[in-house]
Amino acid sequence: MLLEIRHHTEYRYAEPIRESLMELRMQPQKTARQRLISYELTVDPAAQVFAYADNYGNTVQHFDVPYPHDRLTISARTLVETSTPPPLPAYLDRAEWDHLSSEQVRGDWFDFLLPQGYTAITEKLAAFSKDLGLNNPRSADPLTAVQRLCTTLYEELAYTPGVTEADSPIDHALDQRSGVCQDFSHIMIALCRQWGVPARYVSGYLYTDREADRSRPDATHAWVEAYFPSLRWVGFDPTNNLVAGERHVAVGWGRDYSDVPPSRGVYKGDVESELFVAVSTGPTSEVERDLELVRIGSPRAGKDGRAQPDAAYREYQQQQQQA
Repeated sequence: MLLEIRHHTEYRYAEPIRESLMELRMQPQKTARQRLISYELTVDPAAQVFAYADNYGNTVQHFDVPYPHDRLTISARTLVETSTPPPLPAYLDRAEWDHLSSEQVRGDWFDFLLPQGYTAITEKLAAFSKDLGLNNPRSADPLTAVQRLCTTLYEELAYTPGVTEADSPIDHALDQRSGVCQDFSHIMIALCRQWGVPARYVSGYLYTDREADRSRPDATHAWVEAYFPSLRWVGFDPTNNLVAGERHVAVGWGRDYSDVPPSRGVYKGDVESELFVAVSTGPTSEVERDLELVRIGSPRAGKDGRAQPDAAYREYQQQQQQA
């Protein structure tokens, strides 16, 4: 499936701030079933953007706007080609539990077995698990147990935007028996890890083309990948009770949301700020299949192709030259 993703983020400040530093995780992964065809990032006001790969292989872009501004706009446009993962087996051998307990698996995926951050086991989560009969996963093979968990969370928790924030503790969702994709994912990860199944948080996008989809089409999405020694990583979307497929576009993997937010940063200035985000994900046929392009720059470009600073930056440069 050929998908075009547009992700627009805008920070507005009540008064001009002196400087802002930002970190982005918006560029989709390159995997066996996901081909990144093009990625274009624009930043306004003008800024030089740098990139590196973090500990989990995610592409992280960062920049500094070191002069006064009252608005910061970040726009990413991506073309990605996805494919359907191979079908899962009906079940796994019960011996898979023993493989999951091996020193090799526990050593290789140590980060994705620890109950930490938003995936820590709380008293409310323990009670929730007990009430729903989730405390005996070894009554089935690991794949069946994780699939049942995905379905149980879908059935027991309502999808209700606005009742929690992206970084809310899981107890907020458990109190109300509702939440959004981050809450569903954190709860599922916490229980998988308690069972001894490595699980990681996936941040990305979902093309919503079914009435049954509960995810918002104008927002980013999150789901879970669980590790099985015989299958490797398998994606599960508890918000929609799906195995992750060609409609899912992965951007980043981490231990929880705090490892892979689409954007975060700091600024100098004692003023109020507002955040506006718009996302669209949908199929497209306007793709050069043999082209792979990653373009990072500013919407202001001169004849030489270089980014041109705005008036605030020119004033800042003059001040620096006179200092």
